[in-house]
Amino acid sequence: MQPKYKRVLLKLSGESLAGDAGHGIDFDTVLKICRPIKTCSLMGVQIAIVVGGGNFWRGRSSGKMDRTRADHMGMLATAINALGVADALEQLGVAVRVQTAIAMQEIAEPYIRNRAVRHLEKNRIVVLGCGTGNPFFSTDTAAALRAAEIDADIILKATMVDGIYDSDPKKNPDAKKFETLTYMDVLNKDLKVMDSTAASLCRDNHIPICVFDIADPNNIEKAICGQPIGTIVKEDEVL
Repeated sequence: MQPKYKRVLLKLSGESLAGDAGHGIDFDTVLKICRPIKTCSLMGVQIAIVVGGGNFWRGRSSGKMDRTRADHMGMLATAINALGVADALEQLGVAVRVQTAIAMQEIAEPYIRNRAVRHLEKNRIVVLGCGTGNPFFSTDTAAALRAAEIDADIILKATMVDGIYDSDPKKNPDAKKFETLTYMDVLNKDLKVMDSTAASLCRDNHIPICVFDIADPNNIEKAICGQPIGTIVKEDEVL
């Protein structure tokens, strides 16, 4: 297979790193996810990764806790995941750098756009933690923002389902899967694939999104090589 994209932003949910345990980090699962990432890197694809933190903490589910503090806790959870992904990549012999939107210089570089791009140009994988560094913004929004900043060709959103459906396929056996959608479809139909801020950022910056199932980590390579998997969200006028 040959890669279709030169530079990609891969969004990994925290849940995808937890394996069957459903929480925390299952390192065997992380290694399985990182192997096709290494394969794509060896093909010359420049890869940035934004990680979520839902396997440790979800700020929006924190009940009566102050939202800003709860979101800061979630950012720290993403930093833990970023270090775990980086460690797995390094064990596989991949050059990797961790950058965080909140300064923690003892364990990671601060996120600096030009430095991140330079790492990518040197074929180092850049793992991005702490979201945008601001409360009230999801890691999906962070993925959209970073993709725009580094001029990524596409966002690869790895999820626990094999694409975007018109309803929850786990609850509705008759749910319809979409092969392609427009940004406005995602916004107007409230399809829950990502929050409206992230979808709007992608629309405004003309960044396509591929939503696919991470249960088979090889789907990462298939998506990067342009194989028809998952659901593609892209410009209104080209559909």
